[in-house]
Amino acid sequence: MPKKLDLTENLENYIIDHSESLTDVQKEIIQYNINLGDQQRLQISVSQAQFLQTLIKISNTKKILEIGSFTGFSALSMALALPSDGVLISLDKSSEFSTKAQSFYKKAKEKKIKQIIKPAIESLNELKDSSKRFDLIFIDADKENYLNYYEICLELINKEGIIVIDNVLWHGEVIDDTKNDKFTKIIRKFNTHIKKDSRVVKNIIPIGDGLTICIKK
Repeated sequence: MPKKLDLTENLENYIIDHSESLTDVQKEIIQYNINLGDQQRLQISVSQAQFLQTLIKISNTKKILEIGSFTGFSALSMALALPSDGVLISLDKSSEFSTKAQSFYKKAKEKKIKQIIKPAIESLNELKDSSKRFDLIFIDADKENYLNYYEICLELINKEGIIVIDNVLWHGEVIDDTKNDKFTKIIRKFNTHIKKDSRVVKNIIPIGDGLTICIKK
């Protein structure tokens, strides 16, 4: 069996340092989030952002839907990888975080991002009714609604489009039999649902807190 790497913090920093560099505004968002204390956990990792940027470029994605934006690191990272005629719609119910995210988008002179501030289920149903379709959808919001988000997103994604879901390894607790709290159970149930879903090709990528990549058949 091939040797597996122990992805230590030092090794991850080496990977980040030898990958595509972050912009000044991306770095500013990260520093701002660090100052938020425990809430910084809502931000995706740098390695995840770099992976999403690569995925967007190699898939020729032009239309992105993001569910859960926090202070804008993920949305800005993805928008930077889009072509000039690309668009990203970002959904979040927090006006406070969305306002802060908007300030970062303006500072970065990034105009491809459109924000919708209301509960994501409402926004998703409105998008479905408007017949909008997307090339890539990134889900990183409240875990209680992961299954609901995923099912609606299957209607919103183009054929051979990509759905990416964050936090699917849940700090490694998905395999710990002693962990049976509400959110661990939700993630396990969600992962089982995806595994059995014949509508998509799926794989889990072990970066950050785990990303599931689904390609709609």
